[in-house]
Amino acid sequence: MVRPRWHAIRPFASNALARRWDRFVAVWASFNLLWVCFDLTYVPLRTFWLQRNLYPLPSLPVVLPLPLLPDITPLYDPVKGIEPHRETQAYLAAFEQLDRALSAGESAPELRRRQVELTQQMIDDNPFLASVGAGTLEKIKNRLRQQADLDSAKGSAERLLSDAWLRQHPWETERRFWQQQVLPLVSTNYWRSIDENGRPTDHFWRLDLLAFQSVFLLDILLRAARLRRRIPGLSWGGALLRRWTDLPLLLPFWRWLRLVPVVERLQVSGLVNFEPLRAVVSRGVVSLLAVELFEVLALQLVDGAQGLIRSPHWPRRIRALRSHQTVTINEERELVELLRIWGPLLLNDVMPRLAPELRALLSHILQQSLQQTVVPQALRQLQPLLQVEQELARQLSAGMVDSLLELSRNAGRRLEYPDDRQIDLMQRSLDRFWEELAGSLESGPAVTRSQHLLCSLLEELKLTYLGQINRSGIDALIRELDQLTVEPVPPVEAASATAGDQSP
Repeated sequence: MVRPRWHAIRPFASNALARRWDRFVAVWASFNLLWVCFDLTYVPLRTFWLQRNLYPLPSLPVVLPLPLLPDITPLYDPVKGIEPHRETQAYLAAFEQLDRALSAGESAPELRRRQVELTQQMIDDNPFLASVGAGTLEKIKNRLRQQADLDSAKGSAERLLSDAWLRQHPWETERRFWQQQVLPLVSTNYWRSIDENGRPTDHFWRLDLLAFQSVFLLDILLRAARLRRRIPGLSWGGALLRRWTDLPLLLPFWRWLRLVPVVERLQVSGLVNFEPLRAVVSRGVVSLLAVELFEVLALQLVDGAQGLIRSPHWPRRIRALRSHQTVTINEERELVELLRIWGPLLLNDVMPRLAPELRALLSHILQQSLQQTVVPQALRQLQPLLQVEQELARQLSAGMVDSLLELSRNAGRRLEYPDDRQIDLMQRSLDRFWEELAGSLESGPAVTRSQHLLCSLLEELKLTYLGQINRSGIDALIRELDQLTVEPVPPVEAASATAGDQSP
C-alpha cells in the first residue's frame, strides 16, 4: 500500500532556534497576508467599515447591524490618503444646525432654505463622483422622491422642508427619515488626495516596508545562508535564485501573490498541513489532464502505425531489417545477438522444464493416431489391447521428447560458444528470412489484405478503447488512486469503531 505524502514525517530544521524562527516568520507572514487583503478591500468596503451595517440582500432594505465592530476609518483613512469631503461635510453640519433649531420648536425658515439649496447643489454637482460611491447620489434622489411622492428630486427636497409639509408631518418623523435614509449615504462620501505620480495616495508601502518586508528580507537571507551551508559550492546568487518563490514578499505591487510563499512557510514550519487539500484539488485536475493527454498520444501512435502500414513501401521496410542494413549506431547486429542470447535460454532452460507437458501432449496425439489407423474397430473394445496401445504411445512419446530435448540441449550449448562460422550462418538465415518474406509480400495479394486487416484492427482499437476512456471518465481513476494512497483501517480500530457506532 502506497503511503500518502502528507502522512510522512515533515522535515524540520535541526536547530530549535531556527525552527522557532521559521514558525514566527510563518505567523508574521500570515498576519501580513491578512493585512494585505484588508488593505486591498478597504476602499471598496469603506462604507461597511464606516457604518458597520451588513446588507444580506442588496435588492431588499434588510440591514444587519454589527455594533461590535469598531470604527476603524479614523485610523486607516490617513493611510489611504482619505479626507472628509468639504461639500458633504458642510451639508451634514448645516443639517445638524437645522435639526437643533427645529427640535427646539423654532420654524427656522432661513436654515430650511439653506438646506434645500445645499441639497439642490449636491444634486447638481454630484460630489460622489470623486469616490467609489458614484451611485450613492441616485439612491439619495430615489429616497427623496419616494418620501415626497414627486418625480423631481429637487422639488422633493423643497417640499419635505416646506411649511405646509412640516405642519402635516411632525419633525420627529421627518428627522428619522433624514437621519436613517439620507444622511448615512451623504456621510459615506470622501475625498482622496493624489500623489506626485498622479496616483491616489497610499502609505501602505511604508508600514509594510518597516514592519514586514524587513523581516522577510532577513528571513530570505537566513534561508540562503542555510542552503550555502548545506551545499558548500553554491554561490549567494544561486541560493537566492532557489528562493525565487519568496520574491512576492518583497514586491510593492501584486501583493496578493504573497499567498504562495505564505502557504509554503506554513507547510514547511509544520503549523498547517495543506497537503491533503492540495492533493484533493490537484487530483481531479491531474486525472483530467492525464486522460486528455493519453487520448492525444494514443491517437498519434495509432495514426502513425496506420500510416506505416498503409505505406506502399512496406515490403521494402521489411527487407531493410536485414543485418547489413540495420547496423547504424555501434556496429552491432542486434537481431543476431538477441538470437544468440535467447537461443540457449530457450533450449537449455525452458524446453527441459516443459518435458512432462510435451510427453503428455505427444502421447495423446500418438494414441489417437494408433486408434484411427492401426487398431481395427472391432478390437478397440478389448481392454488389454488398449493398455498395450497406451503404453506404446507413452514410450514412443517419451523417446521422441527425450531425443528432441537432448538435441535442443546440444544446440543450446553450441550457441553459448559461438564461432565466426556460426554467426555468419545465423546472419545469412535471418537475412534470407526477411528477403523471402518481403518477396512473398510483393508477389502475392497478401500485402494488400494484411494492410487492410491491420488498419481495421487499429481503427477498432480507437473506437472501442479510447471511447471507453471517455465514457468511464475520471471517477474510476480517482477511486483507484484512493485505494492506492489511503491507508486501510486496522482490524482492531475498525472493530472498535463498528462497536461504537452500534452502541446507544
